[in-house]
Amino acid sequence: PRGGRPPFDAILKFKMLYLQAQHGLSFEATEHLVRDRLSWMRFCGLTLADPVPDANTLWDFREALIRAGALDKLFARLDEAIKAAGYLPMAGQIVDASLVAAPRQRNTDEEKAAIKAGRTAREIWPDKPAKAAQKDTDARWTLKTSKGKVEADGTVKNDLAIPAFGYKSHIGIDRRHGFIRRQKVTDAAAHDGARLREGLIDPTNTASDVWGDTAYRSNVNEAFLANCGKRSRIHRKKPQGKPMPKRTAKANARKSKVRASVEHVFAQQKHRMKLTIRSIGIKRAKATIMMANIAYNLGRWRWWETRAAPA
Repeated sequence: PRGGRPPFDAILKFKMLYLQAQHGLSFEATEHLVRDRLSWMRFCGLTLADPVPDANTLWDFREALIRAGALDKLFARLDEAIKAAGYLPMAGQIVDASLVAAPRQRNTDEEKAAIKAGRTAREIWPDKPAKAAQKDTDARWTLKTSKGKVEADGTVKNDLAIPAFGYKSHIGIDRRHGFIRRQKVTDAAAHDGARLREGLIDPTNTASDVWGDTAYRSNVNEAFLANCGKRSRIHRKKPQGKPMPKRTAKANARKSKVRASVEHVFAQQKHRMKLTIRSIGIKRAKATIMMANIAYNLGRWRWWETRAAPA
């Protein structure tokens, strides 16, 4: 009634966010490619004469989704649709976590101590609001252990501890169909094992088996799974100061054949979808990772439908 340009359709803007997550793009690149590619125009329901939401409009739309907590509901709604299509959580579940890189911060020792103490960026840099706006006080540093490489002479280098900065994506997939059924986002320093008890277990899975690497092996987690009626298939750790027993090594190898499926999820997100964090703060990082999980499940659903279609 007040006149002016009508708002863009929410479905159109969400489709553009999906394209952004599917290809690991910035808001500006997403706007440009929707204007440039006819296939993307058709996907969004646009014609050559239609206006396209710009980067700022997409940013505001994502901020509105974050404030409303809508992405959690959208992820749950998608999971309901996948189940209604016949792809129920079956054959057990696999849990794992992966680091997602964020822009690295260059802080002094005093500033690092203030961040660890829980102070906000505005409290640390009260006289520099522009600098505070570019400081991520939610992300954390951690060490990522990489296995040693085998040299030409047969010797093996020691394991390498590689520093990484950013956030961590925790997921739980079902073994039968490979959909992401549970998700959680934390800073990179959060321990994987403790997240198992924070909603990663899907009670609707038709099987009781739970697979995971040694980070999830603890007495607390074993008791938690038993109370939930789940059967632990989590890898056993190597005894400290002793060689790995052959029986345990063979059991871990059998579990690895199943557990390796979850690594394909992270591989697709990081390589094909180019998942990375370009924003500041854990709320926006969570939105980025959740959109990547939604995009992965939609792609997985399309793959299953294509496979089931008659030739």
